Amino acid sequence: MSGYHIKDESASYFLTFTVVGWIDIFSRQVYRDLIIDSFEYARKKKGLLLYAYVIMTNHIHLLAQAKEDYKLSAIVRDFKKFTSKKVYELLDNSEESRREWMKTIFLKAGALNKDNKTFQLWKQDNHPVAVYSDYVINQKIEYIHNNPVKAGFVSNPEDWTYSSARNYSDLDYVLEIDFVK
Repeated sequence: MSGYHIKDESASYFLTFTVVGWIDIFSRQVYRDLIIDSFEYARKKKGLLLYAYVIMTNHIHLLAQAKEDYKLSAIVRDFKKFTSKKVYELLDNSEESRREWMKTIFLKAGALNKDNKTFQLWKQDNHPVAVYSDYVINQKIEYIHNNPVKAGFVSNPEDWTYSSARNYSDLDYVLEIDFVK
């Protein structure tokens, strides 16, 4: 476990959720939709303020904060726990061509992790970085939105469907966000 932790529960954080083994699970629509639905639920029911995000094929970047009287660390824990269980269920009940290969890697990662009982989708560390200044907030949003461009998937950030770059560009989007004030 790294030295990075959510220490100030009232701060905004840049976070990265990485799939174990860097498996490109989010190359499939069904898993991306699960993430979108889970973020939507966390925003509406768990106190998540989601300022920016991008869902890449094997990781997610976000800039987020907890509403007053909520804890970001608890929101992140619950999000990762829920999505992990749901991905496992989807793998078990799908025609996923990579199902056995992915399950083997996820089960092995879980067995090697003392904090998990069996299955592990996400790496333990979120590498949370607290952001306090407008300059750093804007820098992180730009980094998040440019991730698919740097990966060579699109030419413009707003062309990536699973990114808040679309929200900031006033285009149709798949997930409502909380704009930075």
